[in-house]
Amino acid sequence: MQQMAQSAVFLSGMGALGILHVVWDLGTNFFIREEDVHSQKKRVEAVHSRVAELNPYVQVNVSTDVLDESTDLSFLKRYQCVVLTETKLSLQKRINHFCHSQQPPIKFIGCDVFGICSRVFCDFGEAFEVSDPTGEEPKELFIQNVSQGNPGVVTCMDSRTHGLQTGQSVCFKEINGMIELNGTTHQVTVLSPYSFAIGDTSSFRPFAHGGIFRLVKTPKTFNFEMMEQQLCDPRLLTPDFSKPEVPLQLHTIMLALDAFLEQHARLPNIGCLQDAELLLKFTEEISRTLKNKVSVELVRCVSRCARGCLSPLAAAVGGITSQEVLKALTGKFSPLQQWVGCGAIGCEMLKNLALLGVGLSRYSGEICVTDPDLIEKSNLNRQFLFRPRHIQKPKSTTAAAATLEINPEMQIDAHLNKVCPATEDIYSDAFFSHLNLVVTALDNVEARRYVDSRSVSNQKALLDSGTMGTKGHTEIIVPFLTESYNSHRDPPEEEIPFCTLKSFPAVIEHTIQWARDKFESAFSHKPSTYNMFWQSHSSAQDVLQRMMAGESMEGAFQVIKLLSRRPTHLDHCLALARLKFDKYFKRKALQLLHSFPLDTRLKDGSLFWQSPKRPPSPIEFDLNDPLHFNFVVSAARLFADIYDIAYSEEVKRILNASIWVCFFFFLPHIETDETVKKPDQVKMTVSSEEEREAISQLQEAINSNFVTPERLRMTPLFFEKDDDTNGHMDLVASASALRAQMYAIEAADRLQTKRIAGKIIPAIATSTAAVAGLVSLELIKVAGGYGFELFKNCFFNLAIPVMVLTETAQVKRTQIRDDISFSIWDRWTIFGHEDFTLSDFISAVREEYGIEPTMVVHGVKMLYVPVMPGHNKRLKLTMRKLIKPSAGRKYVDLTVSFAPEADGDEDLPGPPVRYYFSRESKSGEKA
Repeated sequence: MQQMAQSAVFLSGMGALGILHVVWDLGTNFFIREEDVHSQKKRVEAVHSRVAELNPYVQVNVSTDVLDESTDLSFLKRYQCVVLTETKLSLQKRINHFCHSQQPPIKFIGCDVFGICSRVFCDFGEAFEVSDPTGEEPKELFIQNVSQGNPGVVTCMDSRTHGLQTGQSVCFKEINGMIELNGTTHQVTVLSPYSFAIGDTSSFRPFAHGGIFRLVKTPKTFNFEMMEQQLCDPRLLTPDFSKPEVPLQLHTIMLALDAFLEQHARLPNIGCLQDAELLLKFTEEISRTLKNKVSVELVRCVSRCARGCLSPLAAAVGGITSQEVLKALTGKFSPLQQWVGCGAIGCEMLKNLALLGVGLSRYSGEICVTDPDLIEKSNLNRQFLFRPRHIQKPKSTTAAAATLEINPEMQIDAHLNKVCPATEDIYSDAFFSHLNLVVTALDNVEARRYVDSRSVSNQKALLDSGTMGTKGHTEIIVPFLTESYNSHRDPPEEEIPFCTLKSFPAVIEHTIQWARDKFESAFSHKPSTYNMFWQSHSSAQDVLQRMMAGESMEGAFQVIKLLSRRPTHLDHCLALARLKFDKYFKRKALQLLHSFPLDTRLKDGSLFWQSPKRPPSPIEFDLNDPLHFNFVVSAARLFADIYDIAYSEEVKRILNASIWVCFFFFLPHIETDETVKKPDQVKMTVSSEEEREAISQLQEAINSNFVTPERLRMTPLFFEKDDDTNGHMDLVASASALRAQMYAIEAADRLQTKRIAGKIIPAIATSTAAVAGLVSLELIKVAGGYGFELFKNCFFNLAIPVMVLTETAQVKRTQIRDDISFSIWDRWTIFGHEDFTLSDFISAVREEYGIEPTMVVHGVKMLYVPVMPGHNKRLKLTMRKLIKPSAGRKYVDLTVSFAPEADGDEDLPGPPVRYYFSRESKSGEKA
């Protein structure tokens, strides 16, 4: 556990760290190797070099001095924070008293793991100031109105909830009319979720329109008591609200363990009934002082395992403790007050599995790990298995090799694939049939839903988890006991209206998303469409003949336009980029202002250009402006990439010669309807004039010998945010900044742009360690076949801090008849043969399960609906003629509905019915 705490601090870049000699073993310390044990090397010496290589910028000090009651503690004065692990309580109290009495106080953290019990204690002094209690990014909200009065009332735009609390402060900007508020800060009194009062505005000018307010974070001071005081009257974090009495019970038992250790210089022996009774006596004495009752069985359970150290619990506690260290040193986030007792994820999981001995070859065990990504520099600060030498190497194989160093007896099969529909030939049902359970470390909802559906289909347990900054969650999914991930739906991600992206951006997220969309359209979607078109047609001459014959060819106009304007040299690419600059940042603004002059008013008399709409300002290209230059150069480079043109860094000379490029001015329709979809979501229509132009352009290209096999291919680009050499982020960052400048929006720096454009979910080592430890604890329960009531899901936010353990949601059953019900985990099975007809299938379901099918559906295809014309004729057709299994499968899953018991009721749904095309196919598939 101490090792985990040290590592997390290192990866966060703290200045210096001291390591005192403590005894660890191979089951809990992932930095210790077998050769270290055999050579009788001191643990601190074995660990030192491996810890130090995690972050070369952090100084690591080593000490093997004994730390006991007689030690002079003055050496601690050079540290800002002291963390003690596996230290006698009397010594913890002495060191805590010393740290608390210093000026300024030295932050103190004590943490321990005794078998299945753990505790963390924090004391940061009597007046610890936190600059940012929550760590949440304050949102900017638009203002609908500010009243003149005492108090003045602020109403949010579009009835959006402000999320404020009375006593908080907000600052204002960009208000028209009541300009006295701009740049000022006011304390709020919440009136409703959509409005709040700010004080006297009666003497201010009347509010006209517009304006934005933003929460102002105010520091908060926390008061801590010393451990001596807190032992008798502890402030405890309660993770499981269904068992609010447990934290104090565990606190009491752990104090009893401290007393046992003090008196006998050891912890209770494993399974020793005499030691258990002695621990019970200590517990009863302490519980009388604390005035609480403790479960006798819980005391005996703790006694049986107190001498052990459960590595996942150590990882979880290490993650929590490490976050408290960061709080102590930075004053960011709310610290733990004052006790908690109990928990990049893939690497942490592998480390935990190695320490637990999962997948040992001598027991015919194996772990299969897959990840298509390469290691980036940013991975090093939160994934303990990677080092600088691993950058740009595959994550999965590198992590597997590092895991084998921790436990050489493991058997790991490392893959480089995504788990998705495209890889079902690899991760088939036969593959899933050999698994005991599935552990995910995914970063998006779509992937989670897919893996969940495959796990449910194959009736395999799934342990899901994720982190976002200081937040983390775990979800335990067990066949026939719990609901699955797909049983609940997260709120849909709020989409930015098309017209907002296209014409009326209001915040920096809008300009960044617009820049991403432009990248996808120009450098991914169009090249992909271009390639697909020419791959599906034999030749350009054939296309020309078919078009001249009047045949309608979808996409032909757009593709021929790309062909006719295809650049062949770098200066052509620069010219295209210059045209894009004028189109995006000058012409667009001129068009909008032509269609909607600044004095345009709506039907109700209000100004068109008022918050949240911002009027654009045209930008004149300036070669000497670094932002202008960077956009054109990065766009030209990407054009060169998709057209396979050699790129040269000497572009300024060429760019100077390219500024003469001109453009045509035209006035397209400006979309203001927020319900309108993006162009690729609607069918494009092509006029006869455009068709004639396309025919002429293609004919000219053919006649001039411009059409060659090479020019009928393009190279699509797929956005990669982490490669700073590919120019992708250069284009998105410069385009977003220019659009922000055009609309007077405060620009974002490159790092923030990268985070938003790449939809990066922040990850830090502390929450990663905690969530992986918690999942590993549940893995032990799943593997041990424990009952439903013992499984726990978890949500935590280490910034606040809060940890909530909840029971898993019990699987729901749907009743079809009094004696027939099913859940998501159930499926019925029918075996057919070569001549098996749809009628045979319906009869088999009726005979096997006693219910009359009324409808049979395969995916979105309705195989049998009696009221549909011609469907009754299908009853005589064989199942092989009606449906075919997907590649690698010898069955299909069908949705079958059943007749209700009472007339007039709707048809009842049933579980999936898996139809095997032959009786041998099921066993053959598993082989």
